[in-house]
Amino acid sequence: MKKVVIIGGGIAGMTAGILLQKAGFQTEIYEKNAIAGGQCTGWKRDGYMIDNCIHWLTGTREGSALHELWKEIGALGDTVELYEKPSFFTARLNGETLTFWRDKERTRRELLALSPEDEKEINKLMDYVKLAETMTVPVEKPFDAMNPLDFIKLGMSMKEMGKLMKEYGKMDIRELALRFRHPLIRHAIVDYMPEGYQAYAFLVSYATVTGGNGDIPKGGSLEMAIRIAKKYQEQGGVLYTNTAVSKVLLDGKRAKGILLENGKSVDADYIVCACDTDYTFRALLPDSYMPKALRRLYEEREHYPVGSGFQVAYAVDGAFPELTGTQVFSCDKFRVGSRTVQRMSIQAYDYEPSFAPEGKMILQSNFTQSEADYTYWEALYADKEAYEQQKKETARKALERVETEFAFLKGKLRILDIWTPITYTRYCNSYKGAYMSFVTTKQAKSVTVPGTIKGLENVLLASQWLMGPGGLPTAAAMGKFAAWRIIKKG
Repeated sequence: MKKVVIIGGGIAGMTAGILLQKAGFQTEIYEKNAIAGGQCTGWKRDGYMIDNCIHWLTGTREGSALHELWKEIGALGDTVELYEKPSFFTARLNGETLTFWRDKERTRRELLALSPEDEKEINKLMDYVKLAETMTVPVEKPFDAMNPLDFIKLGMSMKEMGKLMKEYGKMDIRELALRFRHPLIRHAIVDYMPEGYQAYAFLVSYATVTGGNGDIPKGGSLEMAIRIAKKYQEQGGVLYTNTAVSKVLLDGKRAKGILLENGKSVDADYIVCACDTDYTFRALLPDSYMPKALRRLYEEREHYPVGSGFQVAYAVDGAFPELTGTQVFSCDKFRVGSRTVQRMSIQAYDYEPSFAPEGKMILQSNFTQSEADYTYWEALYADKEAYEQQKKETARKALERVETEFAFLKGKLRILDIWTPITYTRYCNSYKGAYMSFVTTKQAKSVTVPGTIKGLENVLLASQWLMGPGGLPTAAAMGKFAAWRIIKKG
């Protein structure tokens, strides 16, 4: 029985591990943190659960290969209840509100009532959202392993997306917003997507909700990660936590094993690097092995930026149904990282009663952070006291602005926790604190990196960083692709 060592116990690593175990391989996962799941996680603070990851899970609708993959690894299943998001988000401006509902025709009516002068663009947007509901994440096999028939089938399944890309594929999110005259519609579109994202990303994201393909597994991120880890161990896989890997041990064109940070070496027939790719080629392997396509993504920072967030979790003394969902609103200007913001958001996690004590709820704010912001926090982190002080001061200002917008919350909020882009680097070795992969701007070509390494016969990559924009579906797909390659080799 051949042995596969997997570095990283996130969604990609555990997906690879489960599929390899089922195929008859012996696998071991080495995870540097105390629990598996990577960024798909959550943590307790003062009796509240803070959920780090899932705002929606693409692939919850039955009938797709991605849905079947989620079921195969234990993320979804007959016993896993789904919370059906009633809306995508709500934007507020100058006393007016606009909600992008799960019911897209309700959204269309609300948009038309708000701005009759935008009728043509509103109808076009909503019609293309319907087309975007057909979007699927290909998870059957790696793209470089597809034959002409595979590509024909993929093209047929994505033909509606081709129409969408023809209309919206050459504009960014700001240009999409400027197609509308009403200021609230403009604000709403740029509110939800970080600067640099292409316009079609907004439609595809919203369509996951309208199409019933972006619901939330009850229990949230941490419970989903625990289910997958349990599935892996039930298949006979061995999971080592609190066990960091320092490097891959090479012998010519092959890897012979890994070296742990505790000094112990582990032999292997195959190695899967299911971790941040910057860390892989900065610490685990020589930089010279980095695939050319991946190097291009790291070198062309303007064309392939990454984003992160400054986030605050608030405990709420009370339960307020009017806060359900995500609300974006204007606020007095203040600095978050290196930038000045005047719009912010709160998201309620009341869909999961176990996340807060009875009669209370938890809210979270996420302020988009750029690479420049990461540099700001990184410099501060050199002085831990100054870093902590600035975190608390920024969070305090955020709380004040929530209370200003929602006066009934005055005196009912307290800060539970604060985390920055540096948190993601510390916890997951994330490149510039990013929690998703590279953003492909309109000036750049989409790049998918094969999970193989030229010059190394038995080392594979499995990471969301191999295909933008990353996220949980990409991580699962790349884990499956790494397993597929190993199973094919035998």
